[in-house]
Amino acid sequence: MSNPDYTIYIKTADYKGASTDVSIYITFIDVNGKKSRNITLTDDIFGGKFEKGQTNKFPVSDISGLADLKFIEISRGIWGFGGNWFCECVWVVNEQVGGTPAPVYFPINRWLRQYVTLKIQKWDCSLPQNDASPQQRAKEIQEKQTHYVLDRKFPGVPAQVKDLPQQEMFTDHYQNDVLILSGASLGIVGNLAKVFSGDWKSVDDISNLYQTGCGFDVPQGRYRWDEDSYFAKQRTQGCNPVIMQLCTKIPSALDVTNDMLKPFLEGYTLDDAVSKNKIFLCDLSMLHSVPLAGVPLDKELVHPYALFYLNKEDELTPVAIQLFATTDKRYPHTVFLPTDGNVWKLAKMFYNNADAMVHQSSTHLGFTHLIIESIAVAVNRTLSMSHPLHRLIAPHFLYLMAINSLAITSLLAPDGWIDTTMTAGRDGVLDIIAHQFKVWRLNVEGTLPEEIKARKLDDPKILPDYPYRDDGLLVWNCIKNYVAGVVNGHYKNKNDIANDFELQNFAEILVAPYPEGCEIKGVPGNGKFETQEEIISAFTSFIFTSSAIHAAVNFGQYDEYGFPPNYPAFMNGKAPRDKSPITEADLLKQLPNKPMIQRATESLGDFEVNYTYDPVGVAALKQFNIELKEASAIIDERNKHRRIAYNHLNPKNIPNAISI
Repeated sequence: MSNPDYTIYIKTADYKGASTDVSIYITFIDVNGKKSRNITLTDDIFGGKFEKGQTNKFPVSDISGLADLKFIEISRGIWGFGGNWFCECVWVVNEQVGGTPAPVYFPINRWLRQYVTLKIQKWDCSLPQNDASPQQRAKEIQEKQTHYVLDRKFPGVPAQVKDLPQQEMFTDHYQNDVLILSGASLGIVGNLAKVFSGDWKSVDDISNLYQTGCGFDVPQGRYRWDEDSYFAKQRTQGCNPVIMQLCTKIPSALDVTNDMLKPFLEGYTLDDAVSKNKIFLCDLSMLHSVPLAGVPLDKELVHPYALFYLNKEDELTPVAIQLFATTDKRYPHTVFLPTDGNVWKLAKMFYNNADAMVHQSSTHLGFTHLIIESIAVAVNRTLSMSHPLHRLIAPHFLYLMAINSLAITSLLAPDGWIDTTMTAGRDGVLDIIAHQFKVWRLNVEGTLPEEIKARKLDDPKILPDYPYRDDGLLVWNCIKNYVAGVVNGHYKNKNDIANDFELQNFAEILVAPYPEGCEIKGVPGNGKFETQEEIISAFTSFIFTSSAIHAAVNFGQYDEYGFPPNYPAFMNGKAPRDKSPITEADLLKQLPNKPMIQRATESLGDFEVNYTYDPVGVAALKQFNIELKEASAIIDERNKHRRIAYNHLNPKNIPNAISI
């Protein structure tokens, strides 16, 4: 065919079971309602051979007299191999016009079933009250509700999807390139863990392990694990940078005194240092009631306080650690100080072990993985694929449900990875998540500017060097501007919002009690969106959590956890009760195991699956990538002047979704 009238391109999604060998049928409809003939698309005489991840090209003729295309009708044959077919996108090039004609995109992102014809509008992006095929749209949502069912798999934690839908499963490509490598790494780590539980002659003895063919680089924590300055840095740019707060009053259960801390405060009394905003507190007292079922009786999870002082060089330094913050007389209120030798090092290890439990439980698993899955289920139950907000958020859910399903069946299994490598064990991890979910709010803990403000660390004059805050706010503003471009482009006034029944159903399910809803507190509008600002705030939080927060708390794990003394996930024996001197050998006997992670999906803004073709979304995404590039350059420049570079919130290092 030398001179086709149109060229049709069809991309099959890279999902399990997405392929089909049946013929595909397409009809064009122009802006005047005129239809073309029914076009049969097949790659050979036996059928279509529409393979997953593949794009098929079809030149077609005998189609003329059409104005600009507005719709296509698409269906699949009933004979052939492969059941239902998942089409990602169709685009059409009008070869009858001169020059280089722009394609007309018809994003599908749906399963095509037998005997069903879909009518898809150009760009397929509209509010429900403006949709040209409302019955088709309503039927699609009803069907998706049978596949996306909320299920609280453990008491008190965010709900997940009951059964993993087919299109949420890992692709073969992802499994081969990422999961198998991850499994191999975890297998090596498992072997290392067996060795780590033994006795060590020295810290160097541990370091030598990485040079005996184990396949791992030396973790960066090896080089700074005993530095007090780095112990402070872990609070502002480590795996769990969301705990420290400005100390405006010493907790009543923290037994520090002016005399005790005088040597560390550069001439200030403790009271003066507090009044001058120079004292910072990490409070992990919420751990005092965490059950340790399944953990041997000679293990212990502390519930500590730690105090830090901002010195005249504007650097944080730890000045006190109290490992037990309860009034229970079984737990002494010994305050450990930087002058306490090896027992001070051990106190820092036990503090970091407690911090690691909060990090892995609530900061990481609970309030990135699980909370975003709950939101993803709500989106799929209420917002059509044609909804502009579904198209906005969909790239940030890639593989989320699949990785969470894997975590539930392996990491959180009884006697599984968490039970055997973390002090809190499975029951303790779930208890921490459930406890924190009772008080977690989307508009505070889930909203970076407000979360930092709640800890009184929003003013850089109070804490000048806080990379998580400074880089995070850069990325937050990029995402917020991107979301605002989409929201303001589709909602011109409050009536547009009020009449968007899909959006209002989504708002309602977010806050409704389980099992009808996600039971999330602090959702702007509290179950009813009324303004553009409320929508922008909510969706900025969703995307930032899916991408930036997860990057911040996930991708530093190897360097932090990888060298046991630096940030231990597991501690042997009891925490110190007093300041009795201990040797390095005593300290080494209490060392933990080691986990392993790696990065997966593409960088923020570079979407693996393109859902956005409408002019509003395309313009917003283009500007988003410009701003991300500018933010990346700013962070690169900041890192030139930082004692320890912070790269986890550089946009080029932030994946789009929680996929590992």
